[in-house]
Parts: sequence; C-alpha cells; structure tokens
Amino acid sequence: MPHHDINSDKLDLADIPLTGAGGAVWPAAPQPHVAVIDTRPLSRECFVRCLEAFRAASVIESHASIAAWRQHARDDDVQIVLHNLAACSEQDGQDVTAIVAAAGANRVIILSDSTDLETMLLAVSSGAAGFVPPDASLADVVEAIRIAHSGGTYLPRHSLLLLSQALAANHHDADGPGDQFTHRQMAVARALQRGAANKTIAYELNLCESTVKVHIRTIMRKVKATNRTQAALRLDGLIGKVEDGDQR
Repeated sequence: MPHHDINSDKLDLADIPLTGAGGAVWPAAPQPHVAVIDTRPLSRECFVRCLEAFRAASVIESHASIAAWRQHARDDDVQIVLHNLAACSEQDGQDVTAIVAAAGANRVIILSDSTDLETMLLAVSSGAAGFVPPDASLADVVEAIRIAHSGGTYLPRHSLLLLSQALAANHHDADGPGDQFTHRQMAVARALQRGAANKTIAYELNLCESTVKVHIRTIMRKVKATNRTQAALRLDGLIGKVEDGDQR
C-alpha cells in the first residue's frame, strides 16, 4: 500500500483504499465530476481554485450559465452542479426550478446569498440536492458535494436548528391573525399593501429581489390570493390597513 502523508493539507481520502477483514481491499469510491455555474468570472475562478485545493472532485469545470454548461455536458456524464445565485438577479427566485429541470439527472447544489429559511426550503422543494448559505465554509461546500454525490440532500445544521425553533415558535405563539407571518414576511406584507414593487421592497428591507419574491409567493399562498392586488386587499382585512407614513 502506498505511503500517505497524513500531515499534508492535500491528503485525498478518496485515493486511500479501504481494507477489510482478511486483508480484502475495496477500491476507493470515485469522486464526482463537479461543474461550477457563476455569472461572475473572478468569483467563479476563485471558487474553482479553492475546490481544487481541497481535491473535492475528480474534474472541476466552470461555466457562466446553465446553458453554457449544457453545451459541453454529456448525457452519460452525471455531475454535481454548484449553481451560485449570489449575483442576485431579477430571475433568481423563479429560476431554481428551471435550473434543476435543466440539469436533468445531474444533482444541483444551490449556493445562495440568503440565509432565509424559506429560500432554503424553496430550493429543496424545487428538487435541489443541497443548499449552501453565504455564512458556510468551504468545508461545508465539500461536505455538500459528498452528500449529494452519495444520493443525499445537504442542509446546513444551523439552518435546520433555526427551522426547528421557528416551527416551535409558530406552534406556541399563533394567537392572532398576523401571527401566521414571520417578522420578515410581515414587513414584506406591509410593503405589498402599499403597492411597492419588488425592487423597492428589496431596497427598503435590504433583501435580494429573489428573496422578496419568495416571501410574496408565501404570503399570497397564506391569504389564498392569486395576484398582488387581491393579496393586498386580503391583508387589509387580516392585519389592518397600512397607516400613512408606515414604512414597516
């Protein structure tokens, strides 16, 4: 068996075969083929270099868009797709489902600029194999790749803890008509009542437009509205009209 320096920062566990009883040796598990999708060249190149330093995959390629990646991807080459939504474009909120659909049999991990729980749940419910928030470490990304490659779904531990706490809080405190909304949803709902556009709401609340879209869809679902005007009217009856000068 070849010698491996355990003190080396570039130790690749996937290269070390597993030895069982009687000296039987199993081949090391193959590493995934990873594709990084990011519209920003510098960010994309830096991220690829970091993954290479971690030896996180057998092959790491990068593309500016899903369409560019699909032009080079082979149907028989199943990959892990790391799609960075941190650029926060106008279409991000509706693109997660399209990204997963375009990836086909390939597993998609969403890298997001949002720590919002609803954004995470939207990504997973849309078929993503993982969600990595902006406060995650590179080791978390490598772990997400490993879990997605093995067929699992990666969610950050602290997000799951926050989700558990939020569910517990909603269970115990849902006493009034407005308690069905989180604090952030209530702020978005108030802006929606004023007729504010998504871009304005995002600026006022320091949110990404894609996150605002997620909140608005959730609010519309909760009040059983089919459009923004109907949602605003139902919110007037549910949580009261917005007072003049109320920006919250």
